Order: sequence, then C-alpha cells, then structure tokens
Amino acid sequence: MQGIDPQASVRLVGGVGPRKAAVLESLGVRTIKDLLYNFPRTYEDRRNRVSVGALKDGVAAAFAASVLSVSAKPAYYAKGKKTPFTVLVGDDTGAVEIVFFNSRYMDKIFVTGKQFLFFGMPQRNKGRLQLIHPDFENAAEGGEYSGHGIMPIYALKSGLSQRDMQKWHEEALAAAELVEEYLPERVVAEGKLCGISRALSDIHFPEDKEALRQAKYRLVFEELLLLQAGLMRLKLGRESGQRGTAKTADVTAEGFEGLLPFSFTGAQRRVVGEVFADMRSERAMNRLVQGDVGSGKTAVAAAAIYKAVKSGYQAVLMAPTEILARQHYGDLSALFEGRLKTALITSGLPAAEREALLGGLASGEVDLAVGTHALIQPDVAFGNLGLAITDEQHRFGVGQRVAIARKGGAVPDILVMTATPIPRSLAFVLYGDLDMSVIDEMPPGRRRIATRSVGQGGRGEVYDFAAAEIEKGGQAYVVAPLIEDGEDGSVTAGLRSAESLFEELTERFPSRRVALLHGQMKQREKDAVMSEFSAGGIDVLVSTVVIEVGVNVPNATLMVVENAERFGLAQLHQLRGRVGRGRAQSYCVLILGSESGDAAERARAMTETDDGFKIAELDLSMRGPGELFGVRQHGIPTLRIADLARHIRVAERSKNTARALLESDPMLAKPENRAFGDKVESLFKDVTEVGL
Repeated sequence: MQGIDPQASVRLVGGVGPRKAAVLESLGVRTIKDLLYNFPRTYEDRRNRVSVGALKDGVAAAFAASVLSVSAKPAYYAKGKKTPFTVLVGDDTGAVEIVFFNSRYMDKIFVTGKQFLFFGMPQRNKGRLQLIHPDFENAAEGGEYSGHGIMPIYALKSGLSQRDMQKWHEEALAAAELVEEYLPERVVAEGKLCGISRALSDIHFPEDKEALRQAKYRLVFEELLLLQAGLMRLKLGRESGQRGTAKTADVTAEGFEGLLPFSFTGAQRRVVGEVFADMRSERAMNRLVQGDVGSGKTAVAAAAIYKAVKSGYQAVLMAPTEILARQHYGDLSALFEGRLKTALITSGLPAAEREALLGGLASGEVDLAVGTHALIQPDVAFGNLGLAITDEQHRFGVGQRVAIARKGGAVPDILVMTATPIPRSLAFVLYGDLDMSVIDEMPPGRRRIATRSVGQGGRGEVYDFAAAEIEKGGQAYVVAPLIEDGEDGSVTAGLRSAESLFEELTERFPSRRVALLHGQMKQREKDAVMSEFSAGGIDVLVSTVVIEVGVNVPNATLMVVENAERFGLAQLHQLRGRVGRGRAQSYCVLILGSESGDAAERARAMTETDDGFKIAELDLSMRGPGELFGVRQHGIPTLRIADLARHIRVAERSKNTARALLESDPMLAKPENRAFGDKVESLFKDVTEVGL
C-alpha cells in the first residue's frame, strides 16, 4: 500500500470486499484514513513470554510450544453440536491442550513437531489446563515469531474478526506517513507532541509502552484541542455578532436582596454579582447557573428578572412542564406582588385569557412571562424582551432554547439553570461556549437527608417505616426502574416495576391513598397526579424516574428506590432531592436487588455524601459521559479517544492552548494556523449552537 492516498476507499485494503466494507462503514470506516482513526479499545501485551509450565488458570499469556499430538481427524459439526479438535502442545517444562471448534482444515495447520506462538487465557476443565481458540502464529525461520509484541484489540461487529481488523490496520500503516500534520508547529513543539504520522502508527502497533503513551497523549490532546477551539470560536462568533441590551447599574444585588425574606448565601451573592456584571455589559449574557437541589437558583433568577424589568425590559422564564411552570409562577408572583406584572402562559389557557395575556406581552404591559413550551408558539411576541431564562435546560431541544431567545427585537440576555450537578470535566464539553456559575453552598439550617441502603431482605422493614412516616403526616415516593414487569428470561426479569409495586402497596396500605405515575401517561394525566400529590391528596406516589425535577412537595419525607443498582449515581441523587423540602427530617432508602461491587460502591457513595458535584464526578468516572447526559444529543463532535473522566488535566492544557491560539489569531487564518483552522471548521460546520 505504499503511496496510497489516505482518502482512498477502504476497499483498496486486501481482503475488504463489498460485504466487509459495509460492516466497516457501520463502524464509521469508509476510507483508509478512517481506518487509521479507528483506534483500538484495548491492547494485549505479548512481549513477555512464559514457559508452558508457568501457565496459570485465568491469566492471559504468550508462550511458544511445539505440536506434540493432534486429534485423529478434523472436527466438523455433527448433529448440530460442535465437535472439538484438540492439539497437545508443549515445551521442556510441560504440555497444555489447545481446543478449537468448527475447525475444518486445522489438521493441515497443526502438524506434529511444528512450532507456534500462542496467546490466550488458560482455563481449567476437569482438572486439565486448556486454551480454547487462542491466537496463534507459525514459527518463523530461525525461531523468531512474526507479529508485534503489543497487539491492538478492536471493537468488532458481526462479520468481522479480530485477525481481520489487525491485518487491515497493519496494512493501512503505510498510508499514515502521508497524513498531513495540521497542528501548528508551535503547538507541537510547546506541547512536546509526537507527529501525527508517528502517533497514528504507534497507537495501533507500538514497539513499547512509552511509544503507546506518547501516541495516545498526542491524539487525546489533539482531539480536545479541536473541541475546545471549536467551542471557543462559537462563543467568539456569537459575541462579535450579538450586541446585547445593557441593563442599568442602578439596580444592585444588595438592593434586590433587601426585598427577600431571607439573606443570600455567600455563593448566591457571588453568582448574582457575576450575573449582574454580565447584564450591565452591552455584550449579550450567555450564562449557565448550576446548583444542587435547594441551593437557591430561583432566587438568583429572580434577581436577574428584577434587574431586567427595572431597566425597562421584559423577562421570560421557560420551564419544561406545566406543574414546574406553575410552581415558578407562584413563587415569583408572590415575591414581586405590587412591583412587577407577571403572567402564566401554558397550553391549556382559555382562548380569551390567552389572547389578553399575549396582548399584554406584545405591548410590554406584562413584565414577566412564566410558562412552558407554549411560550415559543408563533403568536407569542414580546414588546421589549431583555432576559430569557430556561430552567432544567437539558429538558429542552436546541431549537426550543434558541426560539425563546429570538422572541425579542434585540438580543436578550440568556440565563440557563440546572439542578443536575454536572462534573466540571463534562461541563467543559457541554457548555464550553457558556460562562458558568456554580452555587456551591446550601442555605443554613437545611437538614441533611438521612440515606441508607438495604438488601431485598429489608424490604418489609422499609415499608413498615413508610407506614410510620405516613402516620406522622408525611408522604412517600416509591421509584421503580420499569413501568411493567419484564418477560421471563429477559434482562429485566425479576426487577420491580411501577405497576406491580402500585398493586403491592395498594394492598399493603388499604387505608392510604396510593397513586401511579409513569412516562407512558399523557402529560395532562401526569400533571394531575403530581398536583394532587403536591396538595397532599396522595400518601404514596409510585413512579418511574419521570418525577419532575424541581417540583416542591414540602410534606414528602421519604424516598424509596427499588432496584437502586439499576440507576446511576446522578439519578439517585436527583431522586433523593425530591424530599427534604420541608422542616421535617427526611429519608432516602435504596433497596438493592444486587449487591455487586459497583452497586455497593454507588450505595456507599450515596450514604456518605450529599455533595452533588462529588457524586456527579464519581458517576462520570464509573459510567462515562454518554450515560450521564447523552453527550451526542448536544451537537458536539464525538470523542474517539479522549476520556473526560481520566483526561481532565489534558483537557485543561488544551483549553489554554486553544485560548492562546485564538487570542493571537481569532479566525485561525494565519498561514501557520490555516490547516488547523480548516480542521476545526470541518468538525463544527453543522454546529451553530451547543445543545443546551
């Protein structure tokens, strides 16, 4: 393949026909360059060979051995069963049995006296050590073995073998020499990075661990540098093209705080200061406010609303559900009574009332609109919108958030809020184009939610405790991982379901009001159940994870999570945050259906800390970013090799490098930066907003 263009079709690689090319395409591999960027998922170190006598049960090893004997004839399928073909191999220290299934022609390969190099994991079977389907190579002339000491292991799909993938990647290495270096020379030198051709060669077939380390560092750094540069350019482009609405400096954080029946925490005071500084600028604010459940984000949002309205502008707050919108409307209209005119806009408004409210918005008579997605309907217009706030922002699509921001004539300030603690390493990717504020302090006097975990044997005791809490006047949530029971033999068989728990608890608490809530119900039905629970009309709410984030039920004192091992830490923390809203002591009980290592570790973390950011970091390290937030839905390029849980320091270095590049060359148009700029442009060509 010497001299082959990296952009050439992967069909030019030997052994890649139409069928296998189609499977490779499903892995994102269409060209030889794609093959080079299809990185191994792990490696097998075959450099340190052991003697046959040193082989151990369950320990993968490489060893050289000669064929001592073979089974009498090749193995074929017989009456639907796999007939094994066995080879006895050995050296001066001992012998071991090699077993193959579906092994036609193996008798032509394994000839008595011939030498091979094997790699695999021995297993003990009926007292004998065996290797089943190990990798093997013929001994080369002179006793040296072909191949590499550190072997790449690739992700596979049906129709591909590991040997195919290794052979194709090795053949593609010749094209690595022709891959153009696009990182600026200064970045390569200052970062002490190896060149791209060497990195692409050594990431697949490194000579040693140091070569692998350097290749991986180069490729991780490169990937995160491209990502950060793209996000920064989005932000620069937005700032240069968006002239905001500067708010008056006369409305101060101290002045607003005087309106409240409580004092800000230090963290709230700091974040309000950051928000007010943004709002005084002519540059449109784009700020994310993170804060754990109960940290006081709504008060920060209220401060921003007050500043916007007192500066002569309107404000809007959009929530993902009607019940959460009504809660915000109730809190804010009570706070601003006599000071601001507020309106609630939802899809269920009578036509005449809706028309009157929309008229007030268009004329500027209404100062603050609170509502759901109904706010982004075409007939909703604002006279002078200066601030747009979205709550629980990850519940909205990109288009919905952008649509609400475009409801004003000028570019409004944007404030997005979330009660879902996001690890800084993940926030680096999801919100790299936003300014971020964190409310990392809880109001004084807030009681810690007592959390414990129990096995299946403790269920009865848990529901006895629930009965006692209800008797005292409290309410309980019971959360299940499924809506309905799984079928026998399925992966969900044996897990608790909301429907079966509803039946069980209705029978267990005959004198209590038990209700069911799940995602297959219509939104109107879900809102009705949550409203009744909020009003105290339901004692036990059996639900899936659709329980609304942020809904305030002060009387709820107990959260029970069945099969807690099926939930991630971030989910468990969010569920726990549904209780503890009132003055009474609240509790969270995790019922484990499995006490595996991961399940026990998650349960221990929940019982030991209530710091949402610590929990989120641990969740990221255990489960990866995809499961936490669905990274791919946010529009950013997919990470191929960088792991945000492990590479945060590299991410920080790449961020500093990207900032320095863009400060000296915002358009990345200088000759030395142009190739890098083109790469950034191609990766972000379809990304106009990061999915918030």
